Amino acid sequence: MELVRGLHNLRPHHRGCVATIGNFDGVHAGHQTILKRLSRHAERLGLPGCVVIFEPQPREYFAPQSAPPRLTRLRDKLALLEEQGVDRVLCLAFNRRLRELSADEFIRQVLIDGLGVKHLDVGDDFRFGCDRAGDFALLRERGQDNGFTVASADTVAENGERVSSTRVRQVLAEGDFAQAERLLGRPFSITGRVLHGQKLGRRLGAPTANVQLKRISAPLNGVYRVSVQLDGVRQLGVANIGSRPTVDGDGRAHLEVHLLDFNGDLYGRRITVVFHEKLRDERKFDSLDELQAAIKADFATARAQWAAELNK
Repeated sequence: MELVRGLHNLRPHHRGCVATIGNFDGVHAGHQTILKRLSRHAERLGLPGCVVIFEPQPREYFAPQSAPPRLTRLRDKLALLEEQGVDRVLCLAFNRRLRELSADEFIRQVLIDGLGVKHLDVGDDFRFGCDRAGDFALLRERGQDNGFTVASADTVAENGERVSSTRVRQVLAEGDFAQAERLLGRPFSITGRVLHGQKLGRRLGAPTANVQLKRISAPLNGVYRVSVQLDGVRQLGVANIGSRPTVDGDGRAHLEVHLLDFNGDLYGRRITVVFHEKLRDERKFDSLDELQAAIKADFATARAQWAAELNK
């Protein structure tokens, strides 16, 4: 899969494609249906399939502190898009210049002059351009004038509810990981590099891997039963994701993972943490002794639940 960062990096050989546009946060089952349809159109026309995304996502640009927490970082999103058979990704920097493009300027610069789109799949509620003035009807009208077709991406439903990134965040917040897996088409996980932290967990008798999140907030908060694949072996563990209120955290989300029966060195490694069950909410304790007691109780609960699950 080819990644093109910005309109300025498009070259003549990039012209002529089938495209879709969106955030694709989580690359969930609804997105996967859109991408399969994109691949079918691309194969039929003998053209590459291109996904247009924005970085940062528009709501992160306008209101970074209140934007929804990401399900996937850019790096992970790109890997998931590649798994779905996408040929090319055009990643546009969402900045003042892009925000101020009129809807017609966006169509001209991105879709016509930039990508030479022959077919476009978007949701019928898709809005774009300055002040979100552009809509599906305008795309169809301009497509008829400029030789490309536009189709509405079908909504995918699960148990009568639309599959969306918002819905995935909702079920994750509720701790319903089985439902999240159905919506995503895979277990929910977070991937990041293990960094050196405060070493507080080691002093409390519970050494943790401090996993880099690279985001202001996360879609989860609390203590969870988790697993990590290391060198082909599934390691069982417990993770805390939150602001670490007992130790005067910085207000940002942190992910700390303790593997129950592992003594190796993880520093510098990229690991994928798979979330299986919520054990409790994150809370502020009055002392480190109380925190240490709670951590020991979390470990005991996780061990019992892992044992019950593995012995089924």
